[in-house]
Amino acid sequence: MSEWMTPKRRFLSGLFGGRVDRLPVGSVTSVVTIECMQATGIYFPEAHYDAEKMAKLAATAFTELGYDCILPYFSVWVEGAAFIENGDPLPGVMDWGDADRMPDGKNIKFWEEPDQVTIPDNFLEREAPRALLDAIDILHHEYGDRVAIVGKVMGPWTLGYHVASVKNILMSVRLNPDRLHGFMEVLKELTVEFAKAQVDAGADVIMLADHATGDLVSGETYRKFLLHVHQEVTKRIGAPIVLHICGDTTDRLHHIAQAGFDCFHIDSKVDPFKAKEIVGNRISLMGNINNPSTLLFKTPGDVKREARNAVKAGFEILAPECAIPTRVPNENLKAITEVAQEDLKEDT
Repeated sequence: MSEWMTPKRRFLSGLFGGRVDRLPVGSVTSVVTIECMQATGIYFPEAHYDAEKMAKLAATAFTELGYDCILPYFSVWVEGAAFIENGDPLPGVMDWGDADRMPDGKNIKFWEEPDQVTIPDNFLEREAPRALLDAIDILHHEYGDRVAIVGKVMGPWTLGYHVASVKNILMSVRLNPDRLHGFMEVLKELTVEFAKAQVDAGADVIMLADHATGDLVSGETYRKFLLHVHQEVTKRIGAPIVLHICGDTTDRLHHIAQAGFDCFHIDSKVDPFKAKEIVGNRISLMGNINNPSTLLFKTPGDVKREARNAVKAGFEILAPECAIPTRVPNENLKAITEVAQEDLKEDT
């Protein structure tokens, strides 16, 4: 047996839990490595805000690693960077990092209340959002007939961290629920607006990252503050959507399966068999190969063992669990693709 689907068709079919010629492999978080930077001659930080460099470096997920999708959003700071561009409307400084460090906002004067939030009228034309939209357009025209192009947005919980601070958001869970609901209602509008703009630019899929992580908040907190917001957002975006939340999310998998997402990108802290038992066929699962230990420090054989475990659990798409450290060896990332191709070899 041989591959008969295009990578795009394979990835989208897996996203919806449908028929595939082999398991799709891809990542809705960054898989850019130092080796990929060396192969292209393009490095961070320029690729975070230069559309042509962003597109060319992102394409290595397909050209170097053999993955079925391309994602040109590498960090969590595209939207946040737009808020603090030139200190308007949010005073702060953007540190774009380097080849080993992802971007981070510094010295931000956070908003304390939802009625302070100001989304710039020219948000889509600010440096980082504009670069991402242009990169998606470039990738759509060069690869869009063959490879799935993935856009990415931060959900309102993550945006809350960026404009109101992690401390304010987390303390509001217990001390001021109305304030937290207010932030979610205001910030969800930016999530929807930016996602639709990426679809218009040529994205086939949207990845929504909302870091109400298992290490910081409970499943009940997700149900109370985010479930209804996610249900609304998934309806309004109108495109295939993958949700990503870090950490052990076992206690909210049942709720996530009701939120309207097509797929959940899952952390290695979640037992893959338990996850599949909880969600069944209500939502596809992708992941959950460990980054900081397995992909970064272990061998391709170790990677393959974890990937086969996800296959046995019934995952629809194989992927790293989250954005990888840039020092991950390419051979470890390629090992995931080799596991997906094993069934083809067995059938020949």
